Amino acid sequence: MSMSSSRSSPESVSELSQRLERKLSLEFGVHLLALLQDPGVVDIVLNDDGSIWIERLGTPMSRTEFVVGPGRAASLLCTVASVLGTVINDANPILEGELPLEGARFEGVLPPVSRGPIFAIRKRAARIHTLDEYVQAGTLAEGHAEALRGAIRERLNIVVCGGTGTGKTTFANGLLLEKLRLGGTQQRIVVLEDTPELQCAGENAVWLRTTAAADLAALVRTTLRLRPDAIVVGEVRGREALELLKAWNTGHPGGIATVHANSASAALPRLDQLLQEAGVPSQPSLVAGAVDVVVGLVRDGGDRRIQEVLGVEGYDASVGAYHTRPMEPRKRAGA
Repeated sequence: MSMSSSRSSPESVSELSQRLERKLSLEFGVHLLALLQDPGVVDIVLNDDGSIWIERLGTPMSRTEFVVGPGRAASLLCTVASVLGTVINDANPILEGELPLEGARFEGVLPPVSRGPIFAIRKRAARIHTLDEYVQAGTLAEGHAEALRGAIRERLNIVVCGGTGTGKTTFANGLLLEKLRLGGTQQRIVVLEDTPELQCAGENAVWLRTTAAADLAALVRTTLRLRPDAIVVGEVRGREALELLKAWNTGHPGGIATVHANSASAALPRLDQLLQEAGVPSQPSLVAGAVDVVVGLVRDGGDRRIQEVLGVEGYDASVGAYHTRPMEPRKRAGA
């Protein structure tokens, strides 16, 4: 290969990427692009009947007037796949990745897995909400906010749990903001994610992302050699739970993670189930020793709120139960 062709190669790759992104913008069209750029929209989904549904902050999911035909939808998914450097077809009908447009998380499916082309787009939060803003909005009790600030000051490990769409990542972003406010922006925070959703403005923060060659469990092990003050995981959903809990339990306090669970009390056995995916037996004592606080979020229609905050005090093997205590909101003097 000549030197001139070698020098032109990176530019050619860049030009190809730009052409694909322009094509992607055209495929989305004016209406979908407007939804992507609307800061109030958090989710955009296409159903197999061609209907587009959206969810705005604080409101239930609603159907829009827009309809996308199956041909256009399939073409859009193929273009997204090209931008992501992969393919989606009958043999590979599932596509996931990060859109270059707005940095949103994208999940697409083609027949025969689905009846028609479908996708779901989860946008990154347009801004980070402080704990005070949660209190002002009535979704977080003042006493719970005080308890969480205390946990952050003491560098306790916090797990945020809830079902799909309860706002776990958004609340974790609020905790990270509070962590920087209380502990300084020089803290060495390592953030591990499959898809970039967490936001941290720390001066000494770094991000690691999973790849086909490095899952979250591998990233946690790598993080231990990166001199972290705190280890933050966007979503714990597999065998990485074992590595994370071991790290939290052996000199790496002050971490934050999210996990899918129906309640704060259900988050602890859920973590125990996940760590068993690493091929080890149940270890509830490890869970109880590593997790200090659990925050449970719920969703009622379009409303999301912090339902409970539990302090974890240990595990009693004789009765097979975790010991937790509610961090109840404090009553103000004279109330």
